[in-house]
Amino acid sequence: MKLNNNKILITGGASGIGLGLTERFIQEGNTVIVCGRRESVLKELTGKFPTVITKVCDLAVEEERTKLYEWVAQEHSDLNVLVNNAGIQNWMNITDANFFARAQEEITTNIEAPLHLTSLFINHASLTTIVNVTSGLSFVPFTKVPVYSATKAFFHSFTLSTRHLLKSRNIEVVELIPPALNTDLGGKGLHDAAPPVSDFINAVFEQLQQGKTEITFGFSEAMARSSQEDVKNAFSRLNGQ
Repeated sequence: MKLNNNKILITGGASGIGLGLTERFIQEGNTVIVCGRRESVLKELTGKFPTVITKVCDLAVEEERTKLYEWVAQEHSDLNVLVNNAGIQNWMNITDANFFARAQEEITTNIEAPLHLTSLFINHASLTTIVNVTSGLSFVPFTKVPVYSATKAFFHSFTLSTRHLLKSRNIEVVELIPPALNTDLGGKGLHDAAPPVSDFINAVFEQLQQGKTEITFGFSEAMARSSQEDVKNAFSRLNGQ
């Protein structure tokens, strides 16, 4: 993936990893479009980064995903990079009374939305790159976030298949596999002891410069290269067994 002179759509690009990517891509000389549900958050983003183009869109709604693609096709025909970053994480137990409803929210945002956007944007003539943000939990689940872990395992598998299936169309598929980082994913304060987003973003761009399409860091780097026995041991450590 080239690192400058792109026009990039980042879902969930106003906070967390998405915000880190937005800032760095701008620094590298790219045009960035960010979509999100809350107009107030998008206005805060443009206050910090005036060149960012924003679009209000609830990715949990199929019709709005379609409208987003149609808007891009009409207004930004030169867009060449799609970053499927938006995701939600619910700390919960399968015994919770509202477990299924919250699970559905995660499945819609973490699986249905990026799959739908991928199926739409591969028809965009100028598209050259898809970037999918998965997780180190793709390899070993954290049982306090059982559905989130499962959605990321699904998305990791889908990304591998997508990379193979789109080779003939010359669309590169890059996977970013972060560990837990100091963001508000799942709730404020849950990840305060985790590494800063900036460290991960620096690692991402170093590996992109090297031409890598599977980007790992810290825990996710260890898990991506682990044996079955390593995964079992990591599961026990992660989940207190």
